[in-house]
Amino acid sequence: MDPAAAPAPAVPDSPLADAVLARLTDLYAPAADPVRAEGAAAYMKHVAPFLGIPTPRRRALSKAVLAGTGRPDERDCTAIALRCWRLPEREYAYFAVDYLRRYVSSCSSGFLPVLHHLVTTVPWWDTVDLLAAHVAGPLVAADPALAREMDRWIDDDLWVARTALLHQLRYKEATDADRLFGYCLRRADHPDFFIRKAIGWALREYAKTDPTAVRDFVDGARDRLSPLSVREALKNL
Repeated sequence: MDPAAAPAPAVPDSPLADAVLARLTDLYAPAADPVRAEGAAAYMKHVAPFLGIPTPRRRALSKAVLAGTGRPDERDCTAIALRCWRLPEREYAYFAVDYLRRYVSSCSSGFLPVLHHLVTTVPWWDTVDLLAAHVAGPLVAADPALAREMDRWIDDDLWVARTALLHQLRYKEATDADRLFGYCLRRADHPDFFIRKAIGWALREYAKTDPTAVRDFVDGARDRLSPLSVREALKNL
């Protein structure tokens, strides 16, 4: 699916989001460091501008932003994430990712279109990988019917496919190995580094749970997998 063809989800009204965004911008903006910002933007290939707030400082500010705000519902999570994503500096997206990681259990399967928008809007590994493992993964675990959506995502654009590949990253014994291996084979011929790396990473992580299954899969699919995927999959075996 062309991300540009999908309309952006509507931002719902949320008094909690109003309060959080007001605090967030009031606290983050004065902490900006233009020198650090340029270095961070360069490191991330200038996918977005940065404020230049070091991670420990950003987390401390985020804690202050959320002090006393209470637990959100799905509507609040949607509003906060979408409004953060509209702000240009990357640290606001990082705040949204951290917020969703913390409160993903407040979200239902209905949050998936919002997640798709986040994954395909200003996409890069710094947000996509965390959304895959810590938002997509728990959503699918909570509603196994969403696995069929992942079956569609694996054939979507690069970052959506990467999300599908990585959504089981933290499942351990609950991993659907047949689905994981099937995804790896379906995208084995993809030319992009980020897909080939994701295949290897997903396999390497599952190898911590079932090294024999991963070794047998790689041995049987070595002629289809890229050298990068094979190297990453077997790195710890």
